[in-house]
Amino acid sequence: MEVQAIDALRYRIPRDESRGMRTDVLVYASSALMEHIRKDKSLDQAMNVATLPGIAGPSLAMPDIHQGYGFPIGGVGAMDFDNGVVSPGGVGFDINCGVRLVRTNLAAGDVRAKLRELINQIFRDVPCGTGGEGFVKIGARDLDRVLVEGARWMVANGYGEARDAEFAEAGGALEGADPAAVSERARERGLPQLGTLGSGNHFLEVQYV
Repeated sequence: MEVQAIDALRYRIPRDESRGMRTDVLVYASSALMEHIRKDKSLDQAMNVATLPGIAGPSLAMPDIHQGYGFPIGGVGAMDFDNGVVSPGGVGFDINCGVRLVRTNLAAGDVRAKLRELINQIFRDVPCGTGGEGFVKIGARDLDRVLVEGARWMVANGYGEARDAEFAEAGGALEGADPAAVSERARERGLPQLGTLGSGNHFLEVQYV
């Protein structure tokens, strides 16, 4: 793999026809970040994105790029409307993943002395991690309702407030969702993780402004 420095914050991997690449890879990163990025297969995956039919412009790698499932997390590929492809891997298979900010009236000084205690409590209260199990225990029939109603089912069953669904994209549900289209393997993997933070690029942070 040939990686060329363009400037202090950009690198290019030239198109390699032997790998079927249709375009270059453009990486946005400092030299320090590049040291970390090279430790996994994310750049190889960005090169794979460059082979996709209909890709328009370079395959892009953002500063947070890391290895995903075929398509790197933090990778971007624009596709031609008529001849391009649709790739669930381009969003890490977590459609409707979002960001929520919860504000408190605490000052940094109020928290810093108890930060370790706070983080430990968050880990106890918030299920997370690959293979983790949440506190929402339901059966197959209820799972069908979750697949159709999404966040609204969670709210209706006491796991949130109305505005949690209101501020989610499309109200937290996909119009026309068909539970029958979800494989048994996906159901088996997803059911115990309902109500968890998840893993990988999903995280909870304590910050101050």
